[in-house]
Formats: sequence, structure tokens, C-alpha cells
Amino acid sequence: MPVSVKICGLSDRAGLDAAMAAGARYVGFVFFAKSPRAVTVEQAAALAVEVPPGIAKVALVVDADDATLDEIVARVPLDMLQLHGHETPERVAEVRARHGLPVMKAVGVASEADLPALDAYAAVADQILVDAKAPKGAPLPGGNGLAFDWQLIAGRRWPVPWMLAGGLTPDNLAEAVARTGARQVDVSSGVESAPGVKDEVRIRAFLDAASL
Repeated sequence: MPVSVKICGLSDRAGLDAAMAAGARYVGFVFFAKSPRAVTVEQAAALAVEVPPGIAKVALVVDADDATLDEIVARVPLDMLQLHGHETPERVAEVRARHGLPVMKAVGVASEADLPALDAYAAVADQILVDAKAPKGAPLPGGNGLAFDWQLIAGRRWPVPWMLAGGLTPDNLAEAVARTGARQVDVSSGVESAPGVKDEVRIRAFLDAASL
């Protein structure tokens, strides 16, 4: 079975078109000003309307308040919210109830001590994103091009769908999937030619690797 792919951090039409043409099942827009992949509500709205049914449009936010989320949801046609900050399980449940959209919660993993959080969030989110934990003091919670020890989650499953992220590239995707059993993967920096600049050739190579 092919692995479903989310291309995250799309910020222009060329990158979006490349992701859709290659067969991405999810496209992600980053609403976090510190990220080189950040988009405005206006930019995201213009891109999202070009996405056909069957491809999920995901808004990535980091500890966003209600007013910010209200504006994004009102102005951008979305299928899912991705919470990538320090949101508690209670906050995840709040956001899900307030906006009526499925919520994916990103959880950073660096050691076995981080694994219980996956169970806690799986109890309240619609999906979980198992990502590499950002280094201490890192300005970005994700998109740092770092992988974690995939053996930490080998054979583990949760009651909701989950997605593997963190340092994935066309070259290591097959190994990551084999070690973890992931059926969904998320990539951002691994398909870029420079921070925030998506590369059509790398996107195609990543999707090709996911279909093997």
C-alpha cells in the first residue's frame, strides 16, 4: 500500500502545484511568523481555493489563541487544524469543539520519556503527528530537518491515525516506514532547495519513494 504524504510549509502556487501533481494527500500551510514557510491568511486562502476535493488542507499553528484561529478558519477553506505548540490535551479538545474541524496534534519525541504524551493526545485529537523534538532553544517547533530514533515507536500503535515526521527525505523514507510501520508521513524541509523554497524534483522523488 502506498504511504499517504503531507507536504507541509507550502507558500506559493508552484510548490502547491508540484505537491498536488505528485500525489500528496495533505497540503499544509504554516501560520507561524518565525518560520521561513510562514504564510498570511490572505496567501493561504488564495492557495487553498486551488486545492481539489480529496486533498486535505491543513493549517499549522503554534499556541494560537482563539482570535487567531477564528480568523484563519473563517477565511481559509480548511479540512484540518494542526497544533504544533505546547497545547495541552485540554486545549486540543477545546479547539476541536470550538471550530468543528478535525485536529492533529504534533508531539515531539527524543526519548522514551516522551512516549506517554502520545497516548494522552491520542485520546483527544483526531490524529497525532509523531515528530522529532526540537532542540532546546530552537526557534521553530518543527521543520528543523531532524530525525529521532525510529526504534522508539517501532510496533507502537494508537487509537487514532498517526503521521511520522522529522528529518524525512526521499533517501531515508523507505527505511523510516520499514522501521516504524507508518502509513502516513509529513515532510517540509526534506523537499526544499533552501529554507521555505519547495523543490519540484524533490517533491516528486519523495512521493515516488512513498509509493514503493
